[in-house]
Amino acid sequence: MNRILATSILFLGSMGVAHAAQGQANTSAIVMFLVFIVATMGVTYWAAGRTRTTSDFYTAGGGLSGFQNGLAIAGDYLSAASFLGIAGMVYVSGFDGMIYAIGFLFGWPVVMFLIAERLRNLGRYNFADVTSFRLSQTPMRVLASSASLLIIALYLIAQMVGAGKLIVLLFGLNYNLAVLIVGSLMMIYVAFGGMTATTWVQIIKAVLMLVGATLMTVLVLAMFSFNPDTMLAEAVDVHPAGLALMAPGAQVSSNPLNALSLGIALALGTAGLPHILMRFFTVSNAKEARKSVIYASSFIGYFYLLTFIIGFGAVALLVRHPEYFVTGPDGSFDLMTGLIGGTNMVAVHLANAVGGSLLLGFLAAVTFATIVAVVAGLALAGAAAISHDLYANVFARGRATERDQMRISRLSTIALGVLAIVLGIVFENQNVAFMVGLAFAIAASSNFPVLVLSISWRGCTTRGATIGGFIGLATATIWVLLSQTVWVDVFGFAEPITPFPNPGILSVPLAFVSIWFFSLLDRSAQARKEAAAFDALTIRSQTGIGATTAVAH
Repeated sequence: MNRILATSILFLGSMGVAHAAQGQANTSAIVMFLVFIVATMGVTYWAAGRTRTTSDFYTAGGGLSGFQNGLAIAGDYLSAASFLGIAGMVYVSGFDGMIYAIGFLFGWPVVMFLIAERLRNLGRYNFADVTSFRLSQTPMRVLASSASLLIIALYLIAQMVGAGKLIVLLFGLNYNLAVLIVGSLMMIYVAFGGMTATTWVQIIKAVLMLVGATLMTVLVLAMFSFNPDTMLAEAVDVHPAGLALMAPGAQVSSNPLNALSLGIALALGTAGLPHILMRFFTVSNAKEARKSVIYASSFIGYFYLLTFIIGFGAVALLVRHPEYFVTGPDGSFDLMTGLIGGTNMVAVHLANAVGGSLLLGFLAAVTFATIVAVVAGLALAGAAAISHDLYANVFARGRATERDQMRISRLSTIALGVLAIVLGIVFENQNVAFMVGLAFAIAASSNFPVLVLSISWRGCTTRGATIGGFIGLATATIWVLLSQTVWVDVFGFAEPITPFPNPGILSVPLAFVSIWFFSLLDRSAQARKEAAAFDALTIRSQTGIGATTAVAH
């Protein structure tokens, strides 16, 4: 273990120093990048000594506090897209750019009031434990792992491609090398440190991101004497949209059904994301699970408020810096389309404008930390789906030892890491923006309906949950494949088959109705047995009686 971590640090460090010596990247970014790697490798080494059982590997022994877990959830949830993407959307669309942030944030009350406590009281390692609490193990775990692995794969592609593109721009590294670094670090964190290392990497990343965004916001407001009205007035003056920049509703009015569909996916998808739900098993009891959601919601909500200021500040300030734009022979540039690196680089250029190379370097390190933390959380959830759900409970039928599960978990992590690297390289030049939206849509259409109905409706049966869950999963996937985003933009066909890209308005109700309908049709003895077990589930989920023994070894 010592040799592996030491070799990894030297290998990654030498690559960063070599590229810094070539003058291809901001020196501050390289230094902070290396500091982050060394610090998180130290955390992984410490965590590896504490990761001996499957409980340690999947849930950090269930010993985190609500505050620690809330920070880790924020670190897991706030991806690079949250920071760079939403700031870019506000820069382009103004008030309407916050629609995604509101949708992402709205999902947390759903998690808190419907999911968090029951999940912690009923489960052991992941949400598949909850859905199979009274329903049949094999079909429910196959469904849960199928949806989870698809969601994780889509998320991984988006994160790895984003990682490669961002690190190429910020650090000057080769794209394939950048993807290889992110994938290698993720494998080391998860394979050796498990949930403990992943949690602390996410906590470090969350603190860095909150500090960086706060510092940028303060520096932006300082440019306007800490008067937001002055900043907004200047933004309205220079933006092509003028006063319409402050008028909400354009995105909704242009295609109301698509906007509603997107909102459904964002609001309900959070409660079905496997890497987020897995975090509720890392705390000691349901009270701490509820605290986790409160802290996470507070940190995430605060962060999104900062991106609002950063986006409008960029509109008002970047117009003063032609060096960040592609300029014509006469020095003119387009504020919206001429930004070097595209509008996703708004926050990066703004950091340089208000804080110089030091803040730019810090932001680069935060961006890198963000990607690695999210990828590590995804890999851990994927390893749990493969090892705990498929191997231990489906193939081995509960006969697998802890040692076997740990071995499969680590092999799964390596396999997922290799897959992530390969997919990141293969999809380098593809439009992957739809993948995160599709991941949320699948989570809202498959995992969420099955999870909610299995713990809240006595009549839910294995047959209904399995058929309904797969119908929701297939509908969401096929809808997006036939939409403008994939059918036209990726496959090159002339016209889309589905009228708008987001499937939630159809796939989510269809999943709920299918679960209800096929459960009502199920008159089997197994269905009656599952209904009889509902009372025990309700008592356990509401009171926590018996929950302690569920995580004990």
